[in-house]
Order: sequence, then C-alpha cells, then structure tokens
Amino acid sequence: MPSVHETVQRSRPLESQVVDLIPALRAFARTFVSSSFEADDLLQETLFRALRGIDGFQPGTNLKSWLFTIMHNAFRTQYKLRRRESPGLVNCAELPIPMPAPQDWCVLTVELCSALDTMAPDHREVLILVAGYGLSYKEAADICDCAVGTIKSRLSRARDELAHRMSGVPLP
Repeated sequence: MPSVHETVQRSRPLESQVVDLIPALRAFARTFVSSSFEADDLLQETLFRALRGIDGFQPGTNLKSWLFTIMHNAFRTQYKLRRRESPGLVNCAELPIPMPAPQDWCVLTVELCSALDTMAPDHREVLILVAGYGLSYKEAADICDCAVGTIKSRLSRARDELAHRMSGVPLP
C-alpha cells in the first residue's frame, strides 16, 4: 500500500517531480565527471532529454530510476563523441583553427604601399592593372596604349622589382 507521501507525489505534475529530483541528479552526475561544470552540462542534457520525452515515462514506475537511466545514456553518448574526437589529434574538431596575427597584414600592407610608391610609374601601373584589378593583358594594353608584349615585359620587370623591394634586397 503506497504511503501518503507517495500518493501526494504522484498527484503532482510530472515536471514538478522532475524538478524535485534535480539535487539527486546533480550528485549522480558528479559520479561520472570530475568538474562541476561538466556535471551541470550533463544534468542539463539529462533534463532536456527527460522533458522532451516526458510522454514516454510510464506512470507507476520509478521516476528517479528513469532519470538516472537517461543521464547514464547521455553520459555514454558524450563519452563516445569525446573518444571519437580524441582531443590533441591533428584533425580534432575541437582544436582552434590557427590564424595568423592580424597585425602582420597591416605591416605587410604598409610595406607593399611603400614598395609600390618607389617603383617606376609604368611598372606600378601595369602591376596594379593586371595583378591588382585582374585585367587581361589585352585590356591593360588598351588602357596603357601599348602592345600586349610591352605589357608582358613591363609586368615581368615590375614583379621582379616588387619582390626585391619587399624582401629588402637592393636591386642589381
């Protein structure tokens, strides 16, 4: 015969009974993980799954056991994912993507502008038209009012000159 306490508990909404079990669930979560943050995450995942599938709970069965089973399954799922990703491996999804420092680009931009300013005007013009704007040799030749061969030779010399200026090596 059920006690008065059990009868009162069963008459309350199931969601309220789940809330009452949160301290016990938190303590159970600490048996799986060492960090309180991870335990809270596991508890949150358990509550999410439990409330999402609350219609699957069979009245008359032990709610605490049902929730503990959900937590155990949630932990096993997370454990499998962590093991599969294996932090520290080269292709690990949790590793941050290395990105060069943005100030390097600022320095290179200043150096490039300085190098372009010191170049011969016809070299600078061809380099900007073809390499900068992506125009074809023919389009650059029309703009500069010269032959395509002239554009090609100017561009070759301009690239060499820019490479020397950017490397800091004086021109021969």
